[in-house]
Amino acid sequence: MITALLVVQAAALYGLSRKEITPPKPPLREVADKFPGGWVKVQEGVVEQEVRDVLQADDLLNRTYAAPGKGAVNFFIAAFETQRDGKAPHSPKNCLPGAGWMPLIFDRPEVTIPGEAAPISINRYVIQKGSSQSIVLYWYQAHNRVVASEYAAKIYLVLDAIRYNRSDTALVRVVADASDGNTEEATRRALDFVRASYPQLKPFMP
Repeated sequence: MITALLVVQAAALYGLSRKEITPPKPPLREVADKFPGGWVKVQEGVVEQEVRDVLQADDLLNRTYAAPGKGAVNFFIAAFETQRDGKAPHSPKNCLPGAGWMPLIFDRPEVTIPGEAAPISINRYVIQKGSSQSIVLYWYQAHNRVVASEYAAKIYLVLDAIRYNRSDTALVRVVADASDGNTEEATRRALDFVRASYPQLKPFMP
């Protein structure tokens, strides 16, 4: 089944002769410095050129936000205008172990977003490296759709390439430090940031 999916994906992405549609959107640097709930940008992170070369994203955001009484989170977005040229988001599921982080817990919480008719399903990992622990939330977003599963994202990629002549997408990731061992508090902090930031991300998403 996976082999058949890859064949269809290749046909959809590389066999179409039409010029791909990539609607314009604001650059990620224009994402708000403040979100509801007291979240404020406290650091504009740097993405080293070596990392940029590996990711091959068309646009990147790497920031730290903090809110009074809640702590801080790292907020990362990698956006891709097309996946026909072989570029694609790097799944944290694969990248984190490669960076020395060991996954301890995985689940997919349903997150209720203010103003949204239905909750979104995202990935949650509790990871550890040495004495450090973190909570990682991430999902893929494209064409007014949030997808947690990598396999589902591939299926939608094929369908959207055929139906809409589009393969643009974005990986959104939120990381909260839990080195104090309180993974429940770190999860609440990360989810609070997702609820606060998600509604304002839509203009920047494919």
